[in-house]
Amino acid sequence: MTTTTKPNTAFWIIAVLALLWNVMGVIQFVISTFMLEMVTEGASSEEMELYTSMPAWYTAAFGIATIAGLLACIMMLMRKKITISLFGLSLITVLIAQIYWIFATNVMDIIGPTAIIMPLIVITISIFLYFYNKGAKQRGWLN
Repeated sequence: MTTTTKPNTAFWIIAVLALLWNVMGVIQFVISTFMLEMVTEGASSEEMELYTSMPAWYTAAFGIATIAGLLACIMMLMRKKITISLFGLSLITVLIAQIYWIFATNVMDIIGPTAIIMPLIVITISIFLYFYNKGAKQRGWLN
C-alpha cells in the first residue's frame, strides 16, 4: 500500500509551469499542422519546403507528444500516478520527433545552428518532467 503525502510547494509550481509549457506545445502543434501558412509566412522557399515535406508519422509523433504532455500535466495537478506513463509516452514521442528534426532533415543547412536550440530545450524539459514525476511517486505525492 502506497502512502500519499502532501506535495511541497515546488511540486505545484512545477506542475503549473509544466501545464503552461505543454499548452504552448499544443498550440504550436495546432498552428504548425492546421495553420501552416502562419508558420511559413515570410519563409524562404527552402524553409517552406522543409515544413511542408515533413512525413505524416512526424506530425503524429508531434501531436502525441504534445497531447500526452498536456494530459500528463492535468493528471499531475490531480496527483494521479498515470502522470508517469503519460510523461513517458510524451518523452518517447518527443525524442522520435526531435531527433528526426535535428538529424534527418537539412534544418541546420537551411536555418542554421539556432534551429536545434528549441528541440534541445523540449527534450531536456521532457526528460526532467518524466524523472521528476517518478520521484514524486516515490515520495507518495502521486496516487
